[in-house]
Amino acid sequence: MNYLLGRLLFLPGILLGISVHEFSHGYAAVKLGDNTPLLQGRITLNPLSHLDPLGFLCLLLFGFGWAKPVMVNNRNFKNPRRDDAIVSLAGPAANFLVAALFTFFMKLAYTFLPYTLSNQIIFEVLRGTVYINLVLMVFNLIPIPPLDGHHILGSIGGAKVWNFYYKYYDHLRFLLILLIVFRGVGTIIGPPINILYRFLMSTIFY
Repeated sequence: MNYLLGRLLFLPGILLGISVHEFSHGYAAVKLGDNTPLLQGRITLNPLSHLDPLGFLCLLLFGFGWAKPVMVNNRNFKNPRRDDAIVSLAGPAANFLVAALFTFFMKLAYTFLPYTLSNQIIFEVLRGTVYINLVLMVFNLIPIPPLDGHHILGSIGGAKVWNFYYKYYDHLRFLLILLIVFRGVGTIIGPPINILYRFLMSTIFY
């Protein structure tokens, strides 16, 4: 029962984090000259437009997951290598901004709301939103397909890196699923998430 309640308290943060993340990818792409996300209806904060069933289930069960990727046509960019990296970074950057904003909301709630059970639930939803957005940020920076990190690394490394990803794409995706199922991802991203979480808490609360 406590586990189920904890998942439910994280749900608003998951839906917001996914929506902001994918919206930011699409918005950045459109601003850089590619209208593909706009034509596909991805310039929206409606989570139903962005949810990937398996990725959403993994988020609920394991705490790590992904959304439906925003499709981008690099040929529409003026500088494809640079602009692809910017689009890929836009999602994780937006998640960090949401985490910082909701840390501030936590401070307001802690300062002005009296201690009641209902207000404690509000506080936990805010805290969950901070944490899950940090999870989405750090997790998506892992350089394994289909996560944003592999686009960023490919844009930096050029053709040799992209050829490697093309050759081993399916193998790497399977590796990612294994890491999620067997909790290996937590070992990788847990430390940076905790550092960022403590940084935000110390910035706002002290």
